[in-house]
Amino acid sequence: MTKIKVLYISISGNTRSFAQKLAEYATTQHEKNAVEPEIELREVSEATIPAKEAGPFVAMVPTYLDGGNGVDNGVKELMTNALGEYIADGGNTSLCIGIIGSGNKNFNRQYCLTAKRYAAAFDAPFIADYELRGTDQDVVRIYDVLKKTFASAAAH
Repeated sequence: MTKIKVLYISISGNTRSFAQKLAEYATTQHEKNAVEPEIELREVSEATIPAKEAGPFVAMVPTYLDGGNGVDNGVKELMTNALGEYIADGGNTSLCIGIIGSGNKNFNRQYCLTAKRYAAAFDAPFIADYELRGTDQDVVRIYDVLKKTFASAAAH
């Protein structure tokens, strides 16, 4: 299997921290068994110029909202727009094969709302979630989800 590509945006550092833990875990698994795929990370920011990706990827996005409850009385995305614009403006919508979301469960229905909105906007499945910086169990679980997602994409 080729490398698993994960595009992400990190505002407070939580998403970056989790992405790095995920990539480190994948490298460890690959070193134990060469058939286990490694993870290639790409952080997107306001400074990133939209470009066409070479192959499929999964997007990892935190939730930052301003105003409304995000469900029935409006929502305004904050600070994560650069990733959405990169996917849309770079012509990458068809290459996005899944969305991973993070957030704070204290926000109830708003938990992972940005990721769910990305999934709808880019017609990509919402494949996994984790809270804040994630746990070691989240790393293992999401790595397994990523392997299955990329294997399925390769089969089609």
